[in-house]
Amino acid sequence: MARRLRPVGLDFTEDAPIRLAFTARTTAAPEAVYRALAEEVEGWPRWFGAVTLARPTHGGAGREVKLVGGVRFQETIMAADPEQRYAYRVDETNAPGIRALLEEWRLTPSGSGTHVRWTFAADGPAAVRFALTAARPGLGHSFRTAVRALDRRLSDRRAAGQ
Repeated sequence: MARRLRPVGLDFTEDAPIRLAFTARTTAAPEAVYRALAEEVEGWPRWFGAVTLARPTHGGAGREVKLVGGVRFQETIMAADPEQRYAYRVDETNAPGIRALLEEWRLTPSGSGTHVRWTFAADGPAAVRFALTAARPGLGHSFRTAVRALDRRLSDRRAAGQ
């Protein structure tokens, strides 16, 4: 059953009770990474293994996302700063216990590529906080694997001249 979450602002990435941040590097330029994140939403399942469906909603102001295992999210895009940042707040989910959730992708030019930082900011009761903290290694692995897959995808595009 879907539940409404507490609406939070972008500052939640700084003051959330649970903040999990992960970094990776791509050989792709920030504009290509941003385009894959923010403009090619329906392509997420091709490079992020945990995502089975992603589609824009509300004329691009929101997203619907489904994960492996059946977790669903209805999201609002909170920041879409080309080549710099993409952030979204979860407004509704069937995941138990979560009270608030915001994710932010920060993109920084790095040599001939992009430094990608993903922050997962959440709130929930003690059991949820414990579970998310325990899930940190798995979330980090999922993120790093996704960024590597995205980098390969973008590299293949560059090689094909797209």
